[in-house]
This record gives sequence, C-alpha cells and structure tokens, in this order.
Amino acid sequence: MHEIEVNVRFCETDLLGHVNNNNFFIYMEDARIRFFKDLDLVGEDWNFIVASTKCDFIKQVYFNQTLRICSHVVKVGRSSFHLEQEMFEKETGELVARGLSVIVQFDFEKQKSVALTPDMKKSLSSYQMAAN
Repeated sequence: MHEIEVNVRFCETDLLGHVNNNNFFIYMEDARIRFFKDLDLVGEDWNFIVASTKCDFIKQVYFNQTLRICSHVVKVGRSSFHLEQEMFEKETGELVARGLSVIVQFDFEKQKSVALTPDMKKSLSSYQMAAN
C-alpha cells in the first residue's frame, strides 16, 4: 500500500467549517501523482488520464486535521488500472472518505488507449489488493 499525509488548510474549508467535498478529489490527485512517481510510471511525458473517479464521504474533516491517504490497486487491465484511495484521520485512524479512480494509459496523438507494459503491470501488481 502506498501512503502519504496531507494537512487540511483553512482555505479548504467552507462556511460550515468542514472540508469542502471538492477538496477530497484534490487530495486523491496529490496521492495519485505521488503514487505514479514513486512507482516510476511516468517519465518526461505524462501519458495517463483519469477515465472515471468517485468518492464516498464518510465523516466530516476540519481545518488542521492531518489525513493519511492509502492508495492501492484493485484491478489491472490491458491499458488501465483501478486505484482505490482510503483517507483516514491520522490521530484517530477513522476512515473519513474512500475514492476509486480508473486510470488509463493514453496516446494523445492517436487519441486512444495504449496497453500497459509488462513492467508497468508488475509494478502495479505489487500494490494490488482485493476489492472491498
């Protein structure tokens, strides 16, 4: 499992005092980019797109809380993989949100998906866990 931490900034909260739901997608993106870099999936050219993403909001999160975001691969396909990201409040360990994204390797010139290489599949499989 791949893990990062994010600290909730004041500007990420709304008039109700909790994190606006749009920011969870930013947290997921930050964790996803670091996941790609740590797995060495991207070089000079970024050739992955998000084909689908969703997030279930489980508990409210507030300014200055620290979230631990755990990312793992649920499924590896021909040209895509499914990445699940669970967000926990660091101090209590409580699950606050769960997201799922479908990531596709993409050829922007040809405008079509491209098969993952065997090395990519092997690297992704090392972070694979069963779906919940």
